[in-house]
Formats: sequence, C-alpha cells, structure tokens
Amino acid sequence: MNILLTSAFKYTEEQLNKINSLGFNITSVSDERIPLKIDVSLIDIVVCNQLFLYNDISKFKNLKFIQLTSVGLERVPLEYTKKHNILVLNAGKTYAIPISEWVILKILEIYKSSRKFFEQQNSKIWEKDRTLLELTDKKVLIAGFGNIGQEIARRLKPFGVYIVAMDKRKLKPEEENLVDKVCTPVEIDNILKSIDILILTLPFTAETRNIINRDRIFDMKKGSIIVNPARGKLLDEKALLEALDAGIIYGAALDVFQKEPLPQESPLWNMKNVIITPHNSFVSDMINKRLFELIYLNLKREIIKHGYGKNR
Repeated sequence: MNILLTSAFKYTEEQLNKINSLGFNITSVSDERIPLKIDVSLIDIVVCNQLFLYNDISKFKNLKFIQLTSVGLERVPLEYTKKHNILVLNAGKTYAIPISEWVILKILEIYKSSRKFFEQQNSKIWEKDRTLLELTDKKVLIAGFGNIGQEIARRLKPFGVYIVAMDKRKLKPEEENLVDKVCTPVEIDNILKSIDILILTLPFTAETRNIINRDRIFDMKKGSIIVNPARGKLLDEKALLEALDAGIIYGAALDVFQKEPLPQESPLWNMKNVIITPHNSFVSDMINKRLFELIYLNLKREIIKHGYGKNR
C-alpha cells in the first residue's frame, strides 16, 4: 500500500522504519500547506493535518483512509469522504490530558488572581487580595463530552464541583459516572443561567459555529467564567468583550480565537481578566509518543483489514 506522510508529524528514523515494516511504500512531503507536485492518484493512505485545505482530494483516486494528526475534522471535506467511503480518523485521546491540565490551571489562575500576584511580585508589592474564589460547590458545564471533556471531568471532580456534561449523543454509563448531570444542546439556554464555569470542548461544525453567541453570553450567571481550548469560532469574541466590561463575565481563558494568530490590535490582549495562550494547550512532552502510537496502530489495523502484511 502507498502512504503519504506530511510534515504535520515529525517522524524519527526509527518511526519511519516501523511504518515501512508494515509493508507501506512511503512518500513524504515537507510542507502540506502547498499544492503537491507529485502524482497522488495511487496513494492509499494519508497521514496529515491541513493537506486537503491546499490540495484537491478528488485527485487522490485510490484513497481509502485519512489519519489526522488533529482532533478537529473541519479541515477535511467530509461530504466527499463519506460519499467515496474514505475512512477518516482523528487524533483521538492524544491531546486530552495536556488540554485538561491546561483547563484546570487556567480556572485556578482566574479564581486565585494569579496575574495580579505575578504583577505584584515583579513590582515587589506586598498586598493581600481578599476576593479570591474557590471551586467548592461551583457548577460547571462541559460543553462537548468527548475524550477531552471526560479528562477535564476526571480532574475537576476532586475539587467538589457539580459537573454538567452536554453532548448530542447518548453517553455510556462509565461516562455518565464522571458527572452529576447530562444534558443535550437544546437545553443549553436554561443550563447557562445557573453555571459558574463554562468549558468549551465542542468540535467546530456548522451546528456549533458561534454556539456561545451574544444572547447566551449576556444570559449567563453574573460572575461566571468561560474557558475555551476548543475552537475560536464557537464563541462570539465581541460579545465576550462587552460582557467582560459589563462585569457579567468574571474572567475568560482562551487558547483559540476567531482569527489566529490573534491580531495585535485585538482588545482581548489588554483585558486584565482574560488569559491568552497561542493555541498551545495541547502541547506536552508526551504527545509525540502518544500520537505515533495511535498512527501506527491505526495503520496496522488498515493493513490487516485490506489483507496485506499477514505474515509480518
């Protein structure tokens, strides 16, 4: 089978040898963000991230399987892949742990006024803050309860919070056990009125675009916070700014934005109650190991499914 590996993942020589040992003919490209100048008509499998934003998938006449290095599926023409029976798999649980750790960190940074104390330390100011919050008995809505949402719930539960999981699918019993309540997206308006912390872990789709719009933001409980490590287009940034200024939203932690990189002229940079990171929450020292293991196991499964490499 012919496989195309893009620069979305940096393979070691050992990892390439492992893939080759499965019986693949490997083609590598150094930059998936430019149109390919190679004949892709015989490629069976692609491992990529943004390749099909810059290359016409219809030219991949023999394509059977796309392994993404990302969690999001929005960079793949899913209608086309479905019509042509092309399997598409994302990166699954690869980034769930570091993202969930980032979420907990940012909630605590907001609740414990970390920025203020960092600034005081830099200025050698000794001044107590009597307004700090704690997580006990706070009500949290995790909007999107896939791998990332579940890892967040596991880490939040010991803090004594009440967790609501929102998902359009029916949760498995072991998933329901991680939370106190389950709701569907149609219930979001009622739920938002009573929650203290909104965490967005939804995929970006036509349905979820701007799901946290102006009406919903201004209908949230006063003093609540918003944490978004998912996709910037889930959230109305202009309305968020207004709600922060009005004191409706106490604080926000944002790793993703409507436009990335976040433009220097964005008012979000200067908001004292906003924490900004550059789409970095997924990073850790463990992700390359996890991602390659996932890629390798899925490739091995494809080989077996199509009857290749049985004697290996």
